[in-house]
Amino acid sequence: MDKRGELSTEHGALAYERNEDEIRITGYRGKDTEVAVPGTIEGCPVTCIGKKAFLSNKMVKQVSLPESVVQIEDWAFAFCSKLAKIMLPYHGMEIGQGIFKDCTALVQIIDEHGDEQDTKTEDISYLLAAVMSRLDAFYLFDFENAGTAEWLAKWDARMGQLMATPDAEGFSKMLLCGEEDYGSLENNLDYYIEQRRREKVRLAMLRLMHDYALNQSVKSMLREYLLSHCKGQETEETWLVILEEHGDDLCYYQFLTEIGGVREDNFQAMMEDMGDRHTEMKAWLMNYHSRNHTKEDVFADFEL
Repeated sequence: MDKRGELSTEHGALAYERNEDEIRITGYRGKDTEVAVPGTIEGCPVTCIGKKAFLSNKMVKQVSLPESVVQIEDWAFAFCSKLAKIMLPYHGMEIGQGIFKDCTALVQIIDEHGDEQDTKTEDISYLLAAVMSRLDAFYLFDFENAGTAEWLAKWDARMGQLMATPDAEGFSKMLLCGEEDYGSLENNLDYYIEQRRREKVRLAMLRLMHDYALNQSVKSMLREYLLSHCKGQETEETWLVILEEHGDDLCYYQFLTEIGGVREDNFQAMMEDMGDRHTEMKAWLMNYHSRNHTKEDVFADFEL
């Protein structure tokens, strides 16, 4: 018969079962923002994170799993709305369905043995998380091969498929499956198309900001897509994603300037959109614009 117990954390407890000489984590309760699952409990290795163990937790932002874990069961971390990082060993592991379902904040799945300061290691951690959150490609959820040339080629191929998908594709099917919601915003074609473009913008930004081994032609394609939806274009999803979803995150504004998305002809409209919000970012953009505008004036003086 399995032996059950609890292991205290700083602000909660991990529930577990002991089956012969192995430990299976069966649940978590508490208010920890970071949870480190130990490698052993009662002298036995922790080998499994059980079904729904962390399901719907609203507090945990970071989880660390030990080398001993070889199985993560169905929906183990599903609906953890604040889970942003999970650290685990990149080795062969039995993975259940939906383990990160609707973990909308998840951005990194980190190799606990990797060097987080290494650019490749960091990039792969973001790309692996995006397999679940952006690509809907479970076949790429492969710890052992993540980061290899073959894995990256498949990742970029899947990204290319999504980027090339017509924005309106799937709308008719959605209507047929949701007739009870007829007339809602989600069933408006223009809104649907805007959301599809935003998804493409998020994906393109992610890959360009974590561009390990990214082909130059693909870089150019992604950059052109983002620029075609910047402020001042017919549609402005690139700017809206940055402003509305990353309003106070400097790295996104820096990225926007690096790809050429802040120009003389759209700068003032950006300032108007920001209004009294995101004051530090607005000041940074004004400083950027001032420096670059000054350079243009200097060259203009030489021409005169």
